Amino acid sequence: MQSKRVLFMVEVAIFSALAILLDIIPFLSFKLWAQGGSVSFAMVPVFIMAFRWGLRGGLLTGLLLGFYQILMGAYMITPLQTFLDYIVAFTVIGLAGIFAKPVWEAAQARHMKRLVVWIIAGAFVGSLFRFVAHFFAGIAFYGAAAPPGQPVWLYSLLYNGGYMLPTFILSAIILCLLFSQRPALLINHS
Repeated sequence: MQSKRVLFMVEVAIFSALAILLDIIPFLSFKLWAQGGSVSFAMVPVFIMAFRWGLRGGLLTGLLLGFYQILMGAYMITPLQTFLDYIVAFTVIGLAGIFAKPVWEAAQARHMKRLVVWIIAGAFVGSLFRFVAHFFAGIAFYGAAAPPGQPVWLYSLLYNGGYMLPTFILSAIILCLLFSQRPALLINHS
């Protein structure tokens, strides 16, 4: 039991560090907007932890990624905006862990179609909740950046959707390729 706890903590540390590296390495991250928002592979390690360890692994890895984002020079306006855009937004990526059990079962049964469906569902949920956090932060804190005459909600939707949709798609593709080729990465998590 102690070795499982140590393995969990080591994996959280490694995968959260990998996530921030994937976000800051220039050729692995494409910045779309001046105030933040980029298409990157940073969510992939959080999703991996969510599928390997469930909610606890995903949420903790996402939380650390949010803290790392702040330490690396996040775009901060107020404490509440920082909390929403970084702590909440990156933590909720780990909600993909609600699909960990069906992902494990599909991997163990070597049922690749089901595995892909559950991985996409998990990646969608984590991405959707991250998007929602950024969307509300955009409405509350970035309204002045909206073009004249454009509703703030529409500006936030387009701004945040502009990078979150491609990030979700890329993450889902990478996860499906990884776990369909190496399902043992999920089965041997304990």
